[in-house]
Amino acid sequence: MIVAVGALSLMDACIKLLTPHYSPLQISTIRGLSALPFVVAWVGVRGGYRQLLHVRFSLHVVRGVLGITALATFAYALRHLPLATAYSIFFVAPIIITILAVVVLKERVEWTRWLAIAVGFCGVIVVLRPTTAGALTISGLAVLLGAACYASSAILVRILGRTDSTESMMFWLMVLVAVGAGALALPDWRPIQPEDWRAIAGIAAFGSLGQFALTEAFKIGEASFIAPFEYTALAWGVGLDWFVWKTIPAPITLVGAFVIIVSGVYLVRRERVHVEVEHP
Repeated sequence: MIVAVGALSLMDACIKLLTPHYSPLQISTIRGLSALPFVVAWVGVRGGYRQLLHVRFSLHVVRGVLGITALATFAYALRHLPLATAYSIFFVAPIIITILAVVVLKERVEWTRWLAIAVGFCGVIVVLRPTTAGALTISGLAVLLGAACYASSAILVRILGRTDSTESMMFWLMVLVAVGAGALALPDWRPIQPEDWRAIAGIAAFGSLGQFALTEAFKIGEASFIAPFEYTALAWGVGLDWFVWKTIPAPITLVGAFVIIVSGVYLVRRERVHVEVEHP
């Protein structure tokens, strides 16, 4: 799981390098296309391609729309926010998953979890700091929207997982992201510049490694134990921000992130929140 988070953080850094030059939808298309060779090969190894046809396609389409929105909003946010700040806000996703599980799946949540949810949202307010020079900007709100879409997609995974294979869910998500985002990005498509191919290669390599490691982690480990390791992304974000962009987050941002992380870890360990095996 630590390898997965590190690889996906490096992928996000490559995405951030592209954000000044390409639209969020074009970057989302690049992300989807770069993952497809890995996913196609993985499906072939894990049960063959016939499983891709026997799916609830309408729900996959909804999940594709959520995936495009999550990727595009996160790419947009990375154009303006440091990685560490974006991660700090995105950590609210497990909290939103818990709320949606109550509303959509009719799961019961005791008062201690509602308290953890309230504490987590207090952490979000600390990071956003609406009354000062915090992250309450269009970019900060874009991360919140991306987290909500990611959480909604996770709930759909719970529903689809009753009938559809993990391989089919990964395949159709990447196909729909690549095709859907590509169609939307086409009017403003910018030719890829030669100097940007290294970042695109990094997205493909780190994204594939991260996806494989993430899948293996949830395959051989207990979700409630390994899911909290996703929060190591904050350390990667701080390190990459300093090493590549020479920025460090404000101490208050780290305090807010810590509050969100504590809340999220509590929720994951208490109710074994199902964590989606795809990264936004």
